[in-house]
Amino acid sequence: MTAVQKVAIAGAGVAGLATAIFLAKAGVEVDLYDAQPSLPTRGSGITLQGNALRVFDELGVWDEVAASGRAFEGLNLRAPGPGAPVVAALPDMKTGGPDYPSTMGMSRPDLARILLEAAERHGARVHFGRTVTGLSQSDDSVTVEVDGEAVGAFDLLVGADGLHSSVRELIGIRVVPQQTGMGIWRTFVSLPPGVDRSELYYGGPVYIAGYTPTGDDTMYAFLVEPAQDRSGVTPEEARRIMIEQSRGYDGPWNHIRADIEGGADANYTWFTRHIVDAPWNRGRVVLIGDAAHSCPPTIAQGAAQGLEDAAVLSELLVEGDALDQALWDAFHARRVERATAVVDASVQLGQWQIDGVRDADMGGLLSGIARLTAVRA
Repeated sequence: MTAVQKVAIAGAGVAGLATAIFLAKAGVEVDLYDAQPSLPTRGSGITLQGNALRVFDELGVWDEVAASGRAFEGLNLRAPGPGAPVVAALPDMKTGGPDYPSTMGMSRPDLARILLEAAERHGARVHFGRTVTGLSQSDDSVTVEVDGEAVGAFDLLVGADGLHSSVRELIGIRVVPQQTGMGIWRTFVSLPPGVDRSELYYGGPVYIAGYTPTGDDTMYAFLVEPAQDRSGVTPEEARRIMIEQSRGYDGPWNHIRADIEGGADANYTWFTRHIVDAPWNRGRVVLIGDAAHSCPPTIAQGAAQGLEDAAVLSELLVEGDALDQALWDAFHARRVERATAVVDASVQLGQWQIDGVRDADMGGLLSGIARLTAVRA
C-alpha cells in the first residue's frame, strides 16, 4: 500500500519526469501537465555529477543515459591568453559511488527524451500545452484546475514547474528567484580534438569560460559575464558577442569560435538563487526541483538536487501508508538542509569571482559539497 494512489505533477523537467517514473513504476496513477507544447528538441548541454547518475540507475534509465552522453573523470583548469596552458588537472570525487563515473555531459533534449519515454512506458499520462491554473484542497484530496477547468481530484499535487512556478504562487509562497549578478552565454558545438573532460578558464575578458563534452563529437561551451539585459539581442548579435568575448581564450576556444561563426546558436540566461524554507508543502501540494530551490550552475548540482528531491519524495510516498505530517517531516529532514547547502555554496563560488577574491578556498568548498552529495540523500 502506498501513501498515494493518484498524483498530479506540474512540470515536465527533470524533477517532474523523474517523480512520474518513480511513482508510475510503483503502480500510482500519474497525470503530468506541462505548459510547453512539446519537449524541446534543441538546446545546450548539461553537466551531471555522480549523485545524479545514481538516481538515473534507480529510475531504470542509466544505460540509456550512459549511451547518450559522455562520461569522464576530473576537471582541467586552463589559463586565459596565448596557448591556454593547463595549469591544474583536478580529480573528481565519485559522488554516486564506485559504480558510476564522477561526471557526465549530455544534451539536454536527449535527457528530456529519455525521461519522457520512460515515464510514458511505465504508464504516466503526460499532457503538453496544459498549465495548472488553480487548486483547492480538502482533508483527503486536492482538486486541480488546468487551463481554468477542473481535471479531477488527486491525493497529491507535485509542483515541479520550474523557476517561475505557478504552483508555488497558487499555494501562497512568495519566494522568487533573485539574480546573483552573473549571466551566462551558452552554445552547443562540435567537440574539439583533445578535449576529453570539462575545462574551465578563470579570469580574462569574462568571469569564467568553459566547456563540457556531451558525446563522442559534441560539447557545450559557455561564457559567464556580469549580468545585463540581453533580451533584445538578435541571434546574429548573440553569436557576435560570444565570438568577441571569447577572443581572450586560446586553445579549444579557437575551434568553438569557428563553429559559432558557422551558425551555432548562442543563448543567454541570468544566474539566480532561491530556497523555500521548510515546509515545501502546503497540505497536499508540495514543491520540488527549481520550484523549491535554484542555484547558479557553478557546482553543476541543479539537476542533481531536483533528481534527489524526486527520489526522496517518491520513496517516502511508495513506502508510506499515509500522507501525514510524519512523512512531510521525513522529507524536509532529508532535503531542505542539503539543498540549502548546495545553493549557498554555488552562490559563494560566483560571488568570489564578482568580488575578485584571489585567496578563496574554492577547493575546500567544492570538497565539502562533494562529501555531502556522496552520501545518499
